[in-house]
Amino acid sequence: MAAPQGGRHRWIGVVIPGSRGDYSYLVEPVADEISLFSLAHGAGRKWMRSECKDRLSSRYSPQQLKRTAPGSHVVCDDRQLLFEEAPEAYKSIGTVIESLREAGLIHVIARLKPVPTYKPRGESV
Repeated sequence: MAAPQGGRHRWIGVVIPGSRGDYSYLVEPVADEISLFSLAHGAGRKWMRSECKDRLSSRYSPQQLKRTAPGSHVVCDDRQLLFEEAPEAYKSIGTVIESLREAGLIHVIARLKPVPTYKPRGESV
């Protein structure tokens, strides 16, 4: 989010989300042409959605996937979506944030812990 300040915009903060089983970060972007004035918009997937259930169903039950490592609760009635959106299917947001920080593209303001996560499938909320 940018706020006008004397004809220029000053960044207030941007949320870069992690997976449902990881933290999200509130960051202040450092505007730079080398980054094309852009940032990562999240952790990014490691696995295709179609691979998730086969990779995880022998390790986790749907009930286990409704609780996350940080202690949050997942609200989701779609069993397939629980597997598709499992935290293991995503890259580590910590690695993404650290790379952006080391490149001088962000200043971390806060780490945000998910409490509930609501996962509908393609429905308007």
